[in-house]
Amino acid sequence: MSGPLHPQISLYAAIATRSFRRYSTYTAATLAGIFTNSVFGIILSFAYLALWEQNPSAGGYEADQAVTFVWIGQALLMTVALWSGGSTDDLAERIRTGDIAVDLYRPVSVLGWYLAADLGRGLYHFATRGVAPAIVGALLFGLVTPSVVGAAGFLVSVVLAVVVSFAVRFLFAASAFWLLDATGPRVLLSVLATFFSGLTLPLNLFPDGLRQVALALPFASYIQTPADIWLGRHTGLDMIAAIGLQVLWAVVLLATCALVLRAATRKVVVQGG
Repeated sequence: MSGPLHPQISLYAAIATRSFRRYSTYTAATLAGIFTNSVFGIILSFAYLALWEQNPSAGGYEADQAVTFVWIGQALLMTVALWSGGSTDDLAERIRTGDIAVDLYRPVSVLGWYLAADLGRGLYHFATRGVAPAIVGALLFGLVTPSVVGAAGFLVSVVLAVVVSFAVRFLFAASAFWLLDATGPRVLLSVLATFFSGLTLPLNLFPDGLRQVALALPFASYIQTPADIWLGRHTGLDMIAAIGLQVLWAVVLLATCALVLRAATRKVVVQGG
């Protein structure tokens, strides 16, 4: 079993590396993105400070934790491709044009191929548009730093956030097999992800009922869960449970992606193919 496994791992690593290098060529876009994330981070930080001045313990956060939450959100915005993008956009376009037929004939999992590419993309954005704005936030506002265990848990959570986000985006992109164009579903997904990920406002500030639902949805894995781990709100068994929920969503969503892909390749006529 170890024989065929090693070449597959090498292949997926090569796909991820290629994706990382692909995005690293867009230097101007990356610099512009860092600037944009930094500006919005500053604006939101002052807005949050004004809010927390009126309610110093809103959502159970202190003011410095709330500001740190803002910058974690800016750091993860592109890392998890919250507003779509990455390999799943490529998938939707290839379905629309019919080029997906080439992918289906490859002797490798289509799902694994696109996941590896998205992980490479996520790593690049985390290392650039994630780290750089966070440094700006730390210099201007002084951000909360986690414990060693918290930092390790945060990194694990971020990887799972990318996987969960990928699986959700894959499902919406795969709607193009039936709709022939996934633009509408992807716009809807962007709205849902913006509201339920914690980017606009920490989910703990939502009213009872809505808060519990929002925290249980996969979108909470994007920003809310990693941020709470960084801020020390999830420690010990609570952190394990939070990461466990991310793992559960990743497994369930990836399995659903595989089922949808199987159904699509059996039944759907590809536009242009």
